[in-house]
Amino acid sequence: MSSTVRDPQTLLQQLADDPDSAMQELEQRAQNGDAVAQFLLGQACMEGRARTLDAGTGMAWFERSANGGLAVAMNMLGRCHELGQGTPVNHELAAVWYRKASDSGLDWGMYNLANLLATGRGVGRDEAAAYALYLQAAEAGHAKSMNLVGRCLEEGSGVAADPGAAPGWYLRSAQAGDFRGQASHASLLLAAGNIDEAVHWLQQALAHGSPSFLTQIRPQLAGSVHAAIRALVSDEN
Repeated sequence: MSSTVRDPQTLLQQLADDPDSAMQELEQRAQNGDAVAQFLLGQACMEGRARTLDAGTGMAWFERSANGGLAVAMNMLGRCHELGQGTPVNHELAAVWYRKASDSGLDWGMYNLANLLATGRGVGRDEAAAYALYLQAAEAGHAKSMNLVGRCLEEGSGVAADPGAAPGWYLRSAQAGDFRGQASHASLLLAAGNIDEAVHWLQQALAHGSPSFLTQIRPQLAGSVHAAIRALVSDEN
């Protein structure tokens, strides 16, 4: 093992180049109680960058890191419980850990807890509390929350409807790089007849969208009355 003490994130990046040395050092630091190293080791196990792909071990390291006070680990532990990664699905426990991450000031914790509150999974459904968390995360710069603040304002979900305030949030979300925000912004541009601008933002959304998002939006674009919009997905048919 190198005698040079390296940053834990650097160790994670170096797993591909020198996996044995990097993992040995990362594991030692994690065993010695370094919460950041524990979190990164959990990521390595979850993503298969450790010696083996092991969601259960990854979750265990997230738990140790979360108990050590690291907010991002609290959030990831919540994700494990929400999605059943390394443990059975348990929305109640997911909500507990998301709340801890949120209370620690982590925007992702606020966003994930808001999603549970908005749908009533693991907690009582509370759209007003969900909106408040989306807004708090959005004001902290969280792109996905910006889009959902816009949606809540447009639909009157958890807050008095204010459709005039929604476009500004969609634009902020789009500019911050959220593909759903880019699609939301493009939808308003289309409605206003700004086809070229809409095409630009839809190209961004298609380039970065998740598989589930792409499955949903491609048929909608293919059925558009605008040839320039249909052309975005015509070569995929």
